[in-house]
Amino acid sequence: MKRIPIALLVLLLAGPAALAQSFFLQPVSKPATITVPEGGDDVFIPISKYIAAGNAEALSAWFADNLEIAVLARESAASRAQAKQIVKSFFDNYTPRSFDINHTAGRANMKYALGILKAGGETFNVTIFLSCKGKRYRIQQLKIERF
Repeated sequence: MKRIPIALLVLLLAGPAALAQSFFLQPVSKPATITVPEGGDDVFIPISKYIAAGNAEALSAWFADNLEIAVLARESAASRAQAKQIVKSFFDNYTPRSFDINHTAGRANMKYALGILKAGGETFNVTIFLSCKGKRYRIQQLKIERF
């Protein structure tokens, strides 16, 4: 009789249980998806989540007091409250389905991300520039452009 290594036996016995557990713990519906590249900066995870969900209120908590915002070729310098209204209006007109960050880079006090937003049946390029003041990152510039 052949001997089965213990590690293989454990994998064979635990595998179906692990698969069943991951299957049953999946959410039933998923309104929007996000992805951040491996090794991506953690600071972009909540920002990505808020963009994918179309949550202008939560996203605006990341805005600097004054920032540059460009949505569909309309550029302006705006306060946090003004920028929140601009983004809310965009999300009202283009309901996000998914947001994927394709690239992140930067230094300790400045970071940026490039991503693709699928919303309202269209595709948009999103550029996010963050700067660090104190120990907190804030969005200094946000651009949403048609693909």
